[in-house]
Amino acid sequence: MRRLGKIIVVTAAAVALGACSPNNEEPSDLPPGTDPTPSQQASAPASTSPSSSQAQGPACKAEDIEVSGGFGEDPEITIPDDCAPPKELISEDLVTGDGPEATEGSTVEVNYKLKSWSDGEVKDSSFERGETFPLENLGQARVIDGWNQGLIGITEGSRRLLVVPPDLGYGERGNQGIAPNETLVFVVDAVKVTPA
Repeated sequence: MRRLGKIIVVTAAAVALGACSPNNEEPSDLPPGTDPTPSQQASAPASTSPSSSQAQGPACKAEDIEVSGGFGEDPEITIPDDCAPPKELISEDLVTGDGPEATEGSTVEVNYKLKSWSDGEVKDSSFERGETFPLENLGQARVIDGWNQGLIGITEGSRRLLVVPPDLGYGERGNQGIAPNETLVFVVDAVKVTPA
């Protein structure tokens, strides 16, 4: 009976932690709205896949996505509606800084903005909150794979566009406020890079 009681308490605690809103407390090494383990979440309710309402045809390229604003400024992101979301990770510098380069194991202090491809809505923005996010142990950080892969090589002072396909983001289950099978569009500023 004691063992069963412990299991119930542990399970309840895990469910409570998983239900935390991005606006509430979350683990310190996760940016708000970023959950690296969608497979551990409860199944999402059935919904239409975003890809069913997205443009078909050739996949968009980095140059098809418009980003205005310079490094340190809150970016405006315009997602095109005349090409399909890419199936491969796009990682491209929009501004190239001359500071230290981030490698596996580096800590990168970033500002970022996230839009979902299917509806073009801003889902998260550290620019709006006015605080940067410290991404620790790049390559193995507790964030989505799109960040761990896509931010390798960024230099301090750089602004990078990341377009993250569902398999490197939240996959079939989605995440709080993000639909299943959603393509994610991030603009990330590397404010400070501390080499490993």
